[in-house]
Amino acid sequence: MSAYPWLEEYLLQRPGVTSDFKVEWGWQRYMVGGKLFAALMHPTDKYDAAYAEKDLLNLKCDPLLAPLLRQQHPEVLPGFYSDKRCWNSVDLGGGLPDDLLRQMIDDSYQLVFAKLTKKSQREIAAAPEK
Repeated sequence: MSAYPWLEEYLLQRPGVTSDFKVEWGWQRYMVGGKLFAALMHPTDKYDAAYAEKDLLNLKCDPLLAPLLRQQHPEVLPGFYSDKRCWNSVDLGGGLPDDLLRQMIDDSYQLVFAKLTKKSQREIAAAPEK
C-alpha cells in the first residue's frame, strides 16, 4: 500500500464509513450502513497467480464499467473472491493513477450507499462529520 499512502484516510473520510478486520479472511473491510464497499487484502501464494502475494483493494463497480477498466488498466483485475461481474480488485503496486483510484473508491461508495434504505441514507447524511 505504500504506493498510495493516502488510501486508508481516503476510505474512512466518507460519511457513515466503518472499518473492521475480518480475521478469518485477513481482510480490512470498509462498510457504509453495514454493507461492504471496499476491502484491503493480501492473498497468499495458494491463490491464483494474478492475485497471490499482492496488496489488493476490492471495490464495487458498475457491471458495464468493470470489464472496460480491466481492459484499459492491467492493475485492475476481476474481483478477488467476489462476484466478478460487479467487483474489481486493484493491484496496489502503484501503476494505477491516484485520480482513477480515488474515482473508483467514490463510485464504489456511491453504488453501495444508493442501495441502502432511504432511512439509513438520511441517518448517515444527518450524522456529524468526522
